[in-house]
Amino acid sequence: MGQHPRMKSKPILAGLAAAVCFAAGLAAAEPVKLPVDNDDKGTVYVAPNVNPTETSAYTTGATVGVERRDGSGAYIGTDTSTPRPTYSLGASTGGNVSLTGGVSSDGKANNGVKAGVTIKY
Repeated sequence: MGQHPRMKSKPILAGLAAAVCFAAGLAAAEPVKLPVDNDDKGTVYVAPNVNPTETSAYTTGATVGVERRDGSGAYIGTDTSTPRPTYSLGASTGGNVSLTGGVSSDGKANNGVKAGVTIKY
C-alpha cells in the first residue's frame, strides 16, 4: 500500500512551522528602538539594553543613533552588563547595497570590529 498524498506534506509543514518559529525568535532579538525625534531627514532613536526579571526590568546601557530615510545611519552606545563597560560606535551607508562597519571596546582586552554588506532585492 502507498502512502496517502496528504501524509507526505506533513513533515514539510512541520519543518516549515519550526523554521518560522526559529525566525520569529531571531527577529525578537533585535533591540527596540524608541524614537526621540523624527523629521523629513530621518529619525533619532534610543535603544536601551533592557534586562527583565520576574517582577521588574532594569537597563544596562543604551545605544543612541540616527537612521536616515535612505537606510544610512550611525550609532554610539555603551553596555554596562559586564564588569568593565563596553563602548561601541558604527555607521552604515544606505541604498540597495549597504555597507556597515562598527567597533567596540572596553578599553582593555575586549576589542572588536564588525563589517557587513546588506543587499536589498
